[in-house]
Amino acid sequence: MRVCHKPSVCGLLHRANCAGASYLFQQDKFYDVSYDTGDMSVQCGRKGDALKVWFMFRVLGREVIEKRIDSAFAASKYLEEAVQQREGFELVREGLQCTNVCFWYIPPVLRSSDRTDQWWQQLSKVAPFIKARQVQKGSLLVGYQPMACKGLVNFFRMVNTSYPQPTQAHMDFVLDEIQRCGQDLSIDQLS
Repeated sequence: MRVCHKPSVCGLLHRANCAGASYLFQQDKFYDVSYDTGDMSVQCGRKGDALKVWFMFRVLGREVIEKRIDSAFAASKYLEEAVQQREGFELVREGLQCTNVCFWYIPPVLRSSDRTDQWWQQLSKVAPFIKARQVQKGSLLVGYQPMACKGLVNFFRMVNTSYPQPTQAHMDFVLDEIQRCGQDLSIDQLS
């Protein structure tokens, strides 16, 4: 089946399940984006989510799920506070939106510059550059995205999930790793 009909099956799966969500499948990656096959997967869409949630409630029970969700919110709140306190990090917007924490990492080379249009263009290259380093290193996968409709350039978008339960140590690692991968960026790399 795979040898004979793979293109048509993939095309069918893509048409049936495609969300085309730019925040999930960024196009400005350092590798060929055709390798992102998630949009062809049944699990990428919301169609199976109701069944998965029902199974989770049946197997785990309300108390366990509640504890996990509380952990995700607590980790997100901690991350938001840590971003506000760390030099070089800046929230895109204060106030949690569910368990999403959106922020920029501003490398040392950009910190003392005026925030001109050129500065914002340079900042837009920081998150993709850091993510490429993290992928190549195998250390972390944190999504990033721009929000052109609001005039916002690429920013990190950390979404805490309820399993495995995130901790403060996990959030510290996320910020430490972003900082490690971005602290030596130069103007030449961002121009």
